[in-house]
Amino acid sequence: MNLAYIPSPTFSKFQVGPFTIHMYAICILIGICVAVWILTTRWKRYGGNFDQILDTTLVTVPCALVGARLYHCITTPSAYFPPTGELVNILKVWEGGMAIFGGISVGALTAFLWCRHRRYPFGIFADSIAPALLVAQAIGRLGNWFNQELYGWPTNLPWGLKLNDADAIGKSEICYNGSQCPDYTTALFHPTFLYEMIWNLIGAALIVVLGRKLADRLKAGQQFAMYMMWYGLGRTWIENVRINYSTVILGLRTNVWTAIVVFVLGCILFVVLYQYGPDVDAQARRLQEVTAEELERQSVEEEKNKQKKR
Repeated sequence: MNLAYIPSPTFSKFQVGPFTIHMYAICILIGICVAVWILTTRWKRYGGNFDQILDTTLVTVPCALVGARLYHCITTPSAYFPPTGELVNILKVWEGGMAIFGGISVGALTAFLWCRHRRYPFGIFADSIAPALLVAQAIGRLGNWFNQELYGWPTNLPWGLKLNDADAIGKSEICYNGSQCPDYTTALFHPTFLYEMIWNLIGAALIVVLGRKLADRLKAGQQFAMYMMWYGLGRTWIENVRINYSTVILGLRTNVWTAIVVFVLGCILFVVLYQYGPDVDAQARRLQEVTAEELERQSVEEEKNKQKKR
């Protein structure tokens, strides 16, 4: 009998009048808010302002959430597509199922296009958001804890996760080595949500520290490449600990392949940017010019509005 373990929450949602509030959604929203705060703080150091980040966030986040949901549904099709699933399940986001790989891919593309449209230098934007993404992802993993999902193999370690919901076992569909799931009332499982939280927070700290120590050597975008390498490496081993259902290709889970690809692309991007990447100071000067133009344009518009009111 294990005397030490991590308990699971006794609730995953609560009622506020006629509305049902899911803790999964709250964790994601908190993560987004913290990420915006970190991103804004770093962006301002380059000469930008909060309004630029707010506009970018309002465009990027909805697209990223759609991408995260679609990636999850596509890579675990049995619950969402015929003949075993129903298309309507795609809309049931409150039941969990947001894949960060899809969110980051679609979000990064959206942010790139928006930055091009507004003439913001994307390299330093990507660097600014790199640690913010890891912190947001760490906070978002608490949603998996509330939902009692995405846990790992059975374990006897003192930090094993204890489930208090029989349905949580059923969510995984398979168990360790494909064997029958153990009795949820006695078994403990690897808390992979916690492993990823710790991994992400360490990565965020490393990016901030290395970004400061190597400020004179790094090119714009290389800190985002660090994010790709760190997160890809972490998800490679964490994904192999999980026992939730996943499509398997050539003996590896889909997300393992994706994590490997992200890691490799991060390595390639880091090297290419080191050779040919834009200068950070040059991009910062460009951002300062764009910011000054926006503020001047805003001032002119405000003056025109005042004159119209007169």
